[in-house]
Amino acid sequence: MKKRKFLIAGIVLFAAIGFLAVMAFRGAAMYSYTVSELLEKGDAVLGQTVKASGEVAPGSVSYEPDNILKFVITEGGNQLPVVYQGVVPDTFVESNEVTVEGQLDTSGIFQARTIMPKCASKYEPE
Repeated sequence: MKKRKFLIAGIVLFAAIGFLAVMAFRGAAMYSYTVSELLEKGDAVLGQTVKASGEVAPGSVSYEPDNILKFVITEGGNQLPVVYQGVVPDTFVESNEVTVEGQLDTSGIFQARTIMPKCASKYEPE
């Protein structure tokens, strides 16, 4: 009888841990789109938190008051305007690859919450 209670408690505990792990993974899993893929999705991704990657278009970066950064990322001939408010990583530069995380709004502007510039594979002195 005592072994049976221990076994049932173990199964319930194992099921609870498994459920929590699945729910945590589901919340953390996020698909990353290229600019072209994101624009093809259109209204299907409006309001959803997604990642988009592309190259920062030369001449598109502008800094505005209140730590607002505006820029455009390009990929495959498509362009996606991005607005970000926050601390800009040191490795964020024009013509560099970047991944942004946030939401596409109804006006077609990507409201980024996170900017992740791609680091150079090797650093060379200027």
